[in-house]
Amino acid sequence: MNGKTTTPLRNDCFALPPGVNWTPVEEALERLRSRLHPVVEVEHAVSLSQINGRILASDVYAPRAHPPSNNSAVDGYAFAGPLTDVPCSLPLIEGRSAAGEPYMGEVPAGHAIRILTGAVIPAGTDTVVLEEDCEVRDGQLQLNGTLKAGANSRKAGEDIKAQDRILTAGTRLTPTQISVLASVGIESVDVYHRLRVGVLSTGDEVKPVGSAVTDWQIYDANRPMLNALVAQLGYELVDLGHVLDRAEAVKTALERGSEQCDLILTSGGVSAGDEDHVSKMLKAHGDISNWRIATKPGRPLALAMFQGTPVVGLPGNPVAAWVCALRFGAPAMALLAGGNWFEPQGYLVPAGFSKNKKPGRSEMLRARVRDGQVEVFGSEGSGRVTGLAWSEGLVELDESAQQIEPGTLVRFIPYGSFGL
Repeated sequence: MNGKTTTPLRNDCFALPPGVNWTPVEEALERLRSRLHPVVEVEHAVSLSQINGRILASDVYAPRAHPPSNNSAVDGYAFAGPLTDVPCSLPLIEGRSAAGEPYMGEVPAGHAIRILTGAVIPAGTDTVVLEEDCEVRDGQLQLNGTLKAGANSRKAGEDIKAQDRILTAGTRLTPTQISVLASVGIESVDVYHRLRVGVLSTGDEVKPVGSAVTDWQIYDANRPMLNALVAQLGYELVDLGHVLDRAEAVKTALERGSEQCDLILTSGGVSAGDEDHVSKMLKAHGDISNWRIATKPGRPLALAMFQGTPVVGLPGNPVAAWVCALRFGAPAMALLAGGNWFEPQGYLVPAGFSKNKKPGRSEMLRARVRDGQVEVFGSEGSGRVTGLAWSEGLVELDESAQQIEPGTLVRFIPYGSFGL
């Protein structure tokens, strides 16, 4: 069973310095990064068939070179180069070198031999001529142009040398990394257990999909969204369900989450209202810090420890919950899972919109790129879920005042930069 490390996070790891009220986004991200570390244990010698999406726990070194020997990049004929006195002819010797069936002898000087793509280049040769660039007549290889020594050959170890470090700890393993491991004969590696992430939704007005609802109730959009996000990021989802705004119900759900999870994501109930029981329970039975981040949407972000388990309290509005889960939750989860903290890669793209942005807060706008320009969703309201489906990324505007016109370069962050 997946277990937590022996070095849990401190209960006060999320505490803000005295007097801090508003925190710029970059400062909040750096503060979060500096206070987190992996909270899951290592699983040793996991086979390649079981590691897709897992996070590498230790550096990996190549036990052999790749390619292991000089080999041909094309079908053709091998000989010793260079040849500068051309046109000329070389006598062909009997036999050939094929992939998996190398020629075991040595090719005499001034002779050539048939060779196929991927075949070991025989002793006495170092150069290959493409078969379309030569002729064979009466057992003679006819060459019509100059050819540099080593042409069309792949050198042993030109891709990977024996004992090269090929992957570093913290790498999320994908099919391409698995290919690199297999290419040098590695059968298994050490990986971290999958981070177990609990998702808890709260609110009297919120009803799970499939429930009967009245006009003053809404369906729960956040929990299915966050569940899918956790799964797509490669973590083990623990669906903690939905609870009403009742102190004991919230406390019971958090206790269950602390027993089963390495991290809990909550949506709703983290403000200071009468029915915000998530923040009340975290204050009464844990250690909570409400970070007022200078960003729109998603200004309030509750970070807490509950019975040794970190809790990220997301806003209740779906757009704000999505933005905060990506911008703050995704890199934090990566670090807790044993991976590397990341700053999502953004790209400067000409704006296809106009906006007069006021100073003081950064803004994250739902966006997508069309015809070389970035468009933003028509409404910035945090409850407009249609903008989530419409968007393919976010435009991030810093805290400064900005007058954006069509053609102004803005930073577009595609959702793929968050690992999606």
